[in-house]
Amino acid sequence: MSVENESSQVASASDGSGFQTFPVAPGYRVNVRSGPSTTYPIVKVLPYGASVTIRCQTPGERVSGPCGTSSIWDCIGNGQYVADSYVKTGADGYVTNRCA
Repeated sequence: MSVENESSQVASASDGSGFQTFPVAPGYRVNVRSGPSTTYPIVKVLPYGASVTIRCQTPGERVSGPCGTSSIWDCIGNGQYVADSYVKTGADGYVTNRCA
């Protein structure tokens, strides 16, 4: 009998780019910002039930959300960042490479 940890159950398959996709916290519309802080402008808002493909992660402003409190921000595209505390990665730390 095999046992899977929670993070393997939370992460979706890769989107074909080699990056993992994760669901955002249920019941939340999540702001996507141009940098890793709430002081950066909102570039779009993710709808309820969205998933994000994390390309890399970077330190930034500490934010509390439904998935905990963290200073990790997830880069989901060029100039697009979401606070990791709103993404269900199944981990308290980094789950992929740090942004260069």
